[in-house]
Parts: sequence; C-alpha cells; structure tokens
Amino acid sequence: MGELYLVATPIGNLKDITLRAIEILGEVDLIAAEDTRQTLKLLNHLGIKKPLISYHHHNRREAGEKLIKRLQEGNKIALVSDAGTPGISDPGEDIVKLCVEEGIEVYACPGPVAGIYALTVSGLSTDKFVFEGFIERDGKGRREDLERLKAETKTMILYEAPHRLQKTLSDIYEYVGDRRIAICRELTKRHEQILRLTVGEAIKYYEENNPKGEFVLILQGLTQEDIDKEREERYENLSIVDHILKYIEEGNSKKDAIKLVSKERKLPKSEVYKESLKIEN
Repeated sequence: MGELYLVATPIGNLKDITLRAIEILGEVDLIAAEDTRQTLKLLNHLGIKKPLISYHHHNRREAGEKLIKRLQEGNKIALVSDAGTPGISDPGEDIVKLCVEEGIEVYACPGPVAGIYALTVSGLSTDKFVFEGFIERDGKGRREDLERLKAETKTMILYEAPHRLQKTLSDIYEYVGDRRIAICRELTKRHEQILRLTVGEAIKYYEENNPKGEFVLILQGLTQEDIDKEREERYENLSIVDHILKYIEEGNSKKDAIKLVSKERKLPKSEVYKESLKIEN
C-alpha cells in the first residue's frame, strides 16, 4: 500500500510553507491538486518537478478512484488544495474517507489554515469556537443555518465569496443580529485587511466599498448579556403566575414549574413559591 499526505500550502505569502511540506512534495510520486495551474506556480517557486493530477469538487469521484488505485499500487501521493490545509471545505475529505475504507495510511503535514489565522487576529473570543465554513446559498437550508448561528454561543468561523458577501451580511443582521464581527481578506498578503466592527457597520462599509477577494468572517457568539436581554424581553409581559401556569400546562408538576421559573427568571425559589399560592388547586 502507498500513503496519502495532506500537505498544507501557503494561503498568500509563499514563505508560509514548512520544511517538511517541501520535503514531502519533493519525495512523493504524484501530487493531486485542486487547481493544477495554481499548484504548478508553487512547485516552480520551490524548484520541484512532479507529475500533477487534477482532483476537485466536480471530478472527485472518478479522480478519487484513480488515486485509490495508484495508492494500492504502492505510490506515495500528496494532496494539496488551492491554498491552506486540504480537507477543510474542499473535496479532500472524500479521498480521506476512501483511504480509511481501503486501509490506506493517511498523514497530515500541518500548516496554514485561513479560518484559524483570522480567528487569532479577530479580537473575539478564541476560547471556544465552531467552524461553519460556507453557509447554504439559499432556501430552507440557508434559513436553518442562520437560525443555528443565532443560538450559537461560541465564536463562529465562516467563509464567503465576494459576490455573496453583502447578502450574507444582510442576512446575518436580520436573523442573527448586530453582533461584533471581524472581516478578513487577503490574509498574509501585502494588502491584508482585517475589519473589526459590527455587522451593521460592515453593511454600510460595503455599500461604499466593492468586496474583492475571498473572505473569512469571524462572528461573535451569543453572549450572556444577549441571553439575559432575550429572557427579559420574553417575560416582560408575562407575570410569574402566568409563567408557572405555562409550565404546568406543558405537563410539569407545580413543584417543578416553580423550580423552572425560579431558574429562568433568576429569582429566589421562595419568591416564586409565594406567587404560586395565588394559583387555585
């Protein structure tokens, strides 16, 4: 059996490649590339000459079968994407699954990841985060994605194309709210740009500035302040008695309803119990 190597390549600055990545690219029998023209530029820069095969979203099935056959024949193959780490928001995950099914060893040569780079310079929380990649373009799937983002408490990493950026920002503003956001483009390049602002401010900015390049969006998660505000708004016109009755109607015992109301409203249980005495048994 051969071996598959997932080789991370620069996301902009060609100096951002590891010594190990250069070594692997120089030693493998074949390089599978998302865009062979883009990869050829990198190989020429590094002075490496190797056979290239195209492996991308549209040919991943037939090309994947060819790669598996070559690996079964004992070839060592490097997989690279246009930029960054293969297998993240690209068809690299498909060939890895095939290799695992066929018992072929897969190794990763770590390096640049645009989403992680953007997260670290965003100024938003890096303690806990989720990778969302590209959200659905339209329809029910897009609405479901946006509703999920609204409830997410962790910092979110999203990717977006320039021609869809303004629509995505508008949809985030409508469904998720006016959160803090870092908009990152041209990462590691000479004209790198990191905008740290609110979603509303970003919408106004791109009304006057045409989006160019691939974008990484780092969106603030739902904060405790947001949760408390939402809770206050939800119960603003709901008395404690009505709140208890609501839970009883949902099938909870009066005792459990009192506990739930006390927890949600952050009130002493004794205070909620006193109000519950107004309810006729």
